[in-house]
Amino acid sequence: MSDKKLLDGKKILLVDDELDVLDALEELLPMCDVVKASDFMAAKGYLETRYFDIAILDIMGVEGYRLLEAATARGITAVMLTAHALSPENVVKSYKQGAASYLPKEEMVNIVSFLSNILEAREQGKNPWTNWYFRMASFFEKKFGPEWQKGEKDFWEKFPFY
Repeated sequence: MSDKKLLDGKKILLVDDELDVLDALEELLPMCDVVKASDFMAAKGYLETRYFDIAILDIMGVEGYRLLEAATARGITAVMLTAHALSPENVVKSYKQGAASYLPKEEMVNIVSFLSNILEAREQGKNPWTNWYFRMASFFEKKFGPEWQKGEKDFWEKFPFY
């Protein structure tokens, strides 16, 4: 099934304090039913009162980790999206707090493919982070050096690679 077909009609909450990011994501996801929020309170209200297949949450500026808690409490698949909180530590934090993925904003042009991979993994009963790792490890290595996982050695030794 094509990436776009997997996302067809999915309800997606987009949360970011940068309106241009919200608009860009909306343009990239025309096959989805999109709701946008640019602040914590609006996003929290949507998460508490509406159903979403996926919530894409900025980390900085909108208290993304608090929103992640609200999304996971309702069984909503959450994806962390960031520019300013881009770090190996935030990858681990996102995983541990229940996010389905962690994406740098510079990779947002590939959002359809990333979201489709998450939905496909979930349908198959697989951990979406396995595919994330194989897709993003080289990005993180270029960004933070070959030992980017060293600070969280125990975590990475237990990571679900397969």
